[in-house]
This record gives sequence, C-alpha cells and structure tokens, in this order.
Amino acid sequence: MFESAEIGHQIDKATYKAAVPALRAALLEAQVDLQENKKIPVVVLISGQDGAGKGETINVLYEWMDPRFISTLAFSMPSDEERERPPMWRYWRSLPPKGRIGIFAGSWYSDPIRQRILNEVSLKELDAQADQINRFEAMLVNEGALVLKFWFHLTKEGQVKRLKALEKDPRTAWRVTQWNWDRLKTYDKLQDVAGHILRLTNTPWAPWVVVEGTDDRYRSLTVGQIMLQAMQKKLASTDKQESPVAPMVRVDTDGRTVLSELNLGKKLDDKTYEKELSKWQARLAELMRDPRFKGRSLLCAFEGADAAGKGGAIRRIGAALDARQYQVIPVAAPTEEERAQPYLWRFWRHVPRQGKVAIFDRTWYGRVLVERVEGFCAENDWLRAYTEINDFEHELADSGVMVVKFWLQISQQEQLKRFKAREEIAFKRFKITQEDWRNREKWDAYQQAICDMVERTSTGNAPWTLVEANDKNYARVKILQTLCERVEAELDGRIPKGIQPLSKKARKVAKSEFPTAETEEDGDSKAKSKSKSKSKRSIQGKSKD
Repeated sequence: MFESAEIGHQIDKATYKAAVPALRAALLEAQVDLQENKKIPVVVLISGQDGAGKGETINVLYEWMDPRFISTLAFSMPSDEERERPPMWRYWRSLPPKGRIGIFAGSWYSDPIRQRILNEVSLKELDAQADQINRFEAMLVNEGALVLKFWFHLTKEGQVKRLKALEKDPRTAWRVTQWNWDRLKTYDKLQDVAGHILRLTNTPWAPWVVVEGTDDRYRSLTVGQIMLQAMQKKLASTDKQESPVAPMVRVDTDGRTVLSELNLGKKLDDKTYEKELSKWQARLAELMRDPRFKGRSLLCAFEGADAAGKGGAIRRIGAALDARQYQVIPVAAPTEEERAQPYLWRFWRHVPRQGKVAIFDRTWYGRVLVERVEGFCAENDWLRAYTEINDFEHELADSGVMVVKFWLQISQQEQLKRFKAREEIAFKRFKITQEDWRNREKWDAYQQAICDMVERTSTGNAPWTLVEANDKNYARVKILQTLCERVEAELDGRIPKGIQPLSKKARKVAKSEFPTAETEEDGDSKAKSKSKSKSKRSIQGKSKD
C-alpha cells in the first residue's frame, strides 16, 4: 500500500502559493456549512511514520480553517482513569459532535500497532482488533460521520534524512529526541504491521489515504484537497450511508415466545420475602467488599414494561451498597448534546471505573424497543443496532466489566392495576403519564420487539435474565439472587451458566485458588446432590407456581 508514496511527490513553491488561497477559502466555506447545518461530524485520523509531518499538517489545517470549530485530540499511553475502562472508552468520549471537526493525533490504531511491534499480541489477535475497528468505524459512518484516515509515509532513508534536517535547524531541533532515533530500529517491523492493519481496515466506508511525507507542500495540499472534496460531497448528499441489513427473521410461528412461557404467577409471601431479601442484600454487600472486585466493575442494565418495578428493584440493590460506590443513571429522551453524537455515546460516557457500580434505569436497548416501535429511527438503524450493542457489551466484558441485564415482565392486567394505583396515590402520580397509557395500545408490537431483542442480544458474556414481575417480592429477590450469583461466578473465574446456585465444592475450589481460579465442572454425585438440595432452598423452590 506504500508504493505510490515512495515515488518522490513534490510541489514547487510557485504552484503551492497559487493553489493555497482558493483552497483555504473553499475549506472555510465548507466548514461554515458544516457548523451551521450541524448535519455531520468529521473525524480525521492523522497517523504515520515519525518525522513524516503529522504535527505540521495539523498546524496547517488550523491555519487554513477556523480553529474554534476544530478539536485536536492527542493520545499517548492511557492514564489510570483510562486503564480502568475498556480501551475504546477514551476515544468514544472524544468524538466530535455534529458540526465540528475532530482531529485524532494518535487513534484507536495506535495501541494495536504498538502491541504487535512489541509482540504483546499475536497476528490472530491483531486481526481480531482490526475487525473490531472496522465495525466501530462502520457504526460511526452509519450514524452520519465522515471518517477520513491519513497515513503519512516515509522510506527509512527518507526518515533519517528528515530527522537530520529537523535536528540541524535550530527552530525545529527540539522536536527530535533520542527516542525518535531509537524508534528507527523498529522501522521494518512497523512497516510490516502497519501494512497489514491498513490492508484489513481499508474499507469502502472509511478508506485509508497514504500520503508521501517527504515534501511539506505536497503533503499539505494533498490533505487539504482530500478533506475539501470529502466534506463538500458529504454535505451535498441527501442520502444517508447505510450498511446492507437483512430483514428480521421470525421464529415464533407456533405463537410461543420467551415471554409467553414465563410463569407470571410466581410469588413470595412477605415473611419469606423479608428473609430472602436480607440474605441476598448481605451477600451482595460482601461481594462488593471482596478484594477481587477492586479490579473489576459492575454494570446493571434494567429494562421492562412500564410499571414493572424497575425503580423498586434498583432501590433494593442500592440499599446493599455504599452510596459512594455506585451511580444510578436514569435514561430518558436524548438531550441536544446527546443527539449530536452516535446513540451509544451517552452510555459509553457512564462506563464505571474499577471497583464501581453503574445501574442503568433504561438503557441502550431503547434503540431496538421504543425507537423501533414508535418509529423514532429508520428500520436499518435498529436492525444494525443489535450487532452494535453486542459489540459494545463484548468490549465491556472483555475489559473486566460484569454486564448483568434484567427484563422485568408483567401482564397487561397487572400493568393496568398498577397504572390506576399510581393515579390514586399522591406521591406516585408523577410516575404515570399520557404516554404510558398510549404505549399500552402498542402492547403486541412491544412484546415482539422484546422477543427479538432477547433473541439477538442474549450472549454468553451478557445474557438476559427475564424476571417474572407480577409479584414484586418475587421479582426483587430473584434480581438480587441473580446478581449475587453472577458476580460470584465472575470473581471465581467461571463463565456463568444460568442462575443456579453454586455447589459447596465449587465454592471451596474457587476460594482455594484465589484470585485467578477457574473452577471445573463438579463431577461427583455427592456434590451434585448438595447442589440440588441447595437449589430447592433457592428462590425458585420457594415460589408458588
């Protein structure tokens, strides 16, 4: 991919001076159009060899355009705050809103390339990271962003020559350090790795532009003209970029669904409820104080029918935690600031640090529920959202965030009963609105959307727990029990399978190998018997079908 950037491109001084005024005027005009219409954000990645002119080019763009509407983000090694979150967190929160240009000096390509050069990741792992980047950039483009990726290239000899020239000039000598000369030793490895990852990520929606970095005038004109043409074309286009999306596939031809098969008659009497509630709250408090949790974080996602009891369940979780340890994030209609970003941006910004808990009251699933049913987004948008959501949750889980998702289900009759009760109780009237009543008319459409959501996003890393919520006592205890067992399984290094309680032997094995145990399947009949006995004492056994 670098051959065309090794043929000695250059622009003479006269040609450069003649071309710049018109280019600057056109760039400013496009930038004003971008800012006034606020149709799209522009994401510009500046990458490449040391000494190839990355910094100079950014400075030229600031000179040619209005710097008030440009943001430059420079990324080096992650800070402590950034290391405690998924690697993409720091890039997500730095995305430019619609109407602005964001220049990334160092980007989501920097770490994968560096890790491969240092042999910290295998080629297979690098390919997986490239695939993840492709999906991320596809999401940005589908959300309306213009993504421009520049790689500034120098030959090894050209890099040596340029570093010497910079070092010789008193005005630029400060820019060359021993670190730059040491980096020359990895030139060949960088070429191999960069060539490989550029090939894998040179997509139709976000292609790479390889620019020869030897001649400053050529480099600056090339980048300026490409940015101008891309912005003009994007601003003039009325068509929205869309990835091909297959239509929804229905599988419930017999009328049975994951929701219809729930037994909403399950109950707990008050005495049993109080006992079980205190038991699981105490267990949750213990788990949050476990030394191993300091290196993990917990994200609880609550969705459910209106009046299903999400708020009450969240309060019971909060009662078991230190108020300094957790945050509840209520999700409503997006603000103007949030609408100027990709829809997942407002959730990424609340990803918890290690040792912390984030509880979402409504979530990113609004895209495939409310927005789908109410027509707030196009069909292509919510169809592609399933994959984007799975990618989001996979990144969280892969970085150590425990993602626990609950859907609270009630019957139409129970919902009607609760709606009327809210209207009669003074301190609950704020919970009921005309929109709640209107949503009841679309019950069937919402039920289908829920089933599709569970079908497409209940993954091994982030499975859905469907909660029978007609009885609040039962629902609250099931949620707390599920949460405790999931956290315990994660801390013990096991992949959770359902919500069945652990056997005593499994607990003993896990504790003996603290802190990185991987508990094996419990094979002897005695342990199985104990596990069954314990299951009978669990919430499922105490409920009345």
